[in-house]
Amino acid sequence: MIRNFFGEILGTFILVFFGCGVGGVSVLFGAHNGLFQVAAVWGIGVTLAIYASRYLSCAHLNPAVTIAMAVAKRMNPKKLPVYISAQFLGAFLAAACLYVLFSNSIRVFEQAHGIVRGAGESAATAMMFGEYFPNPGFAKVCAVSELGACFAEGIGTFILVMMIFLLTEGCNVGRPESSFSPILIGATASALISIIAPFTQAGFNPARDFAPRLFSYFAGWRNVAIPGPNGGFFTVYILSPIMGGICAALLFVYVIQPLMERG
Repeated sequence: MIRNFFGEILGTFILVFFGCGVGGVSVLFGAHNGLFQVAAVWGIGVTLAIYASRYLSCAHLNPAVTIAMAVAKRMNPKKLPVYISAQFLGAFLAAACLYVLFSNSIRVFEQAHGIVRGAGESAATAMMFGEYFPNPGFAKVCAVSELGACFAEGIGTFILVMMIFLLTEGCNVGRPESSFSPILIGATASALISIIAPFTQAGFNPARDFAPRLFSYFAGWRNVAIPGPNGGFFTVYILSPIMGGICAALLFVYVIQPLMERG
């Protein structure tokens, strides 16, 4: 349990540090000129996080993945509190580190753009931590309802979790082909972000969204962080990814796996 707990903290910290970090440098410094650049760094972060933690905890790094694994009976449901609490803690610590790193730059950015932290316009900086629909960076050209945002997060998580099931068997760390699984899972995340991000910022992970969002709430963004300008943080970014992961687990266990076993 201690090994699993530490592994999930470490892996989720790495994932969120890279993912929210690249979002931060994009917002504050305009360091990346295209969506795919951000998605590629996210994918690299996912890959490195899996490599760092898979021998410790099988590298779930996402409550939606952990619940899907329990539904598919790939893990003991008694471990759910250990995994999920570690994932939230790792994501919260990563958000805190990024805030320390970017705090002065955020302040300068807010002053330069006349942004009052906690007011509606401060979603432009809060998006470094939590996620919003439509993506504040694409709000002028993208429209999405709460139901549409739920579908986007659900289908994105469904595809991600399905690929994880297809690319792994249990932890699958002792088989030769397992060396490439983290790379392919990271590539899947990058591809999905490239498509879904304009709508919802492509969370697919309740820990990645809520823990940094909670940190930003206490860092001064308040109602802009929770519940957010359009609300929906629970239905869109927590419930929908979990439901998408559960659907992927059920489809894999009851349809795809039996077909695969038939040869």
